[in-house]
Amino acid sequence: MDLTQLIALTLIPKAGSRKIKTLLQEMDVDDFFRASKHRLKSIPGIGEKFLIDLDRTKALQKAEQYLSYFEQHTIDPIFYQDETYPMRLKQCDDAPIMLYRKGDMHYNSEKVIAIVGTRNATAYGKKCCDELLEGLVGKNIVVVSGLAYGIDIYAHQRCLELGIETIGVLGHGLDRIYPAAHTSVARKMIEKGGLLSEFLPGTKPDRENFPMRNRIVAGMCDATIVIESGEKGGSLITAELANDYARDVFAYPGDIEKAYSKGCNYLIQKQKAHLITSCNDFLNFMNWNDENTKPVKQPKLFFNLTEEEEYIVKTIQEKAEISFDVLALKTEIGLGKLNGILLKILRCRFKRIHGILLNMNYIVLRSINNHTFLE
Repeated sequence: MDLTQLIALTLIPKAGSRKIKTLLQEMDVDDFFRASKHRLKSIPGIGEKFLIDLDRTKALQKAEQYLSYFEQHTIDPIFYQDETYPMRLKQCDDAPIMLYRKGDMHYNSEKVIAIVGTRNATAYGKKCCDELLEGLVGKNIVVVSGLAYGIDIYAHQRCLELGIETIGVLGHGLDRIYPAAHTSVARKMIEKGGLLSEFLPGTKPDRENFPMRNRIVAGMCDATIVIESGEKGGSLITAELANDYARDVFAYPGDIEKAYSKGCNYLIQKQKAHLITSCNDFLNFMNWNDENTKPVKQPKLFFNLTEEEEYIVKTIQEKAEISFDVLALKTEIGLGKLNGILLKILRCRFKRIHGILLNMNYIVLRSINNHTFLE
């Protein structure tokens, strides 16, 4: 795929990630930039307002300028269908179409976690962070955070000191570092991890960008650990998002009279986070404590399936309930073709493990109810 066209997709007015993904289910990127507006109008979800403001030529021209900037500043654009895109984030329905990275990072490693917390880190919070990170040394775990004041930057700094790969997700373009005080740390992170953003160069660190940043932090990780948090703030948003994505969330409890313990205590009280008091608690829960432990091989549920069909089965297994449309998005298979594959799988012989079969029946029935079955 043409990189200029991919970047240009993100510059189309009123084209969010979901709308672009809808478009790309109907046509490839090159077709989108060649298709008539009449053809585009026939695609479900594409309305008049989108077409009125559609200027693909202007978007392509801007994309070429950005591409030149990326080449000069060693920034790598990553499209959501690329193999190099964060695989965990790709499972999230609201994952960005494009990401921009700087550095040598391994966010598709076997173990990736987020460490987040208050901007007003206390001695207690730093002590918890120290114990946690010291326990992660040698475990091949990548640590993600948001490069913000407080727990975020403290976690990044300690990772650098301990030799743990760390990634900072930014709420602005990669042409700057915010806050500027963290520039030296960010530069060191590029050598042992890196920086990641969905925002193009020139994007300022505006307030509304940080909740968007938080969804990337939550979505690209196996687990989110909240060290310290007040009653409100980005850490709680990240924890809520991680819960929405069915990821594990952990929190350190704190003094009930301390302002920056209230957020963690709330998450634990509402059963939105597992209580941990040490790195060992976390590693035991994740079953990451024994490096020699091999994952249990899952029994083969179906027989005589192609590689593509096996991938669909695996995708359904990973989520307790998944809609037909989301399955099509995650597997990147057209709706009509996916209908036929699901029917074939249902006819296959299977072992006496019924959960996945029931889930497939659910998906097929949903597709019929949504009138997509015969498309």
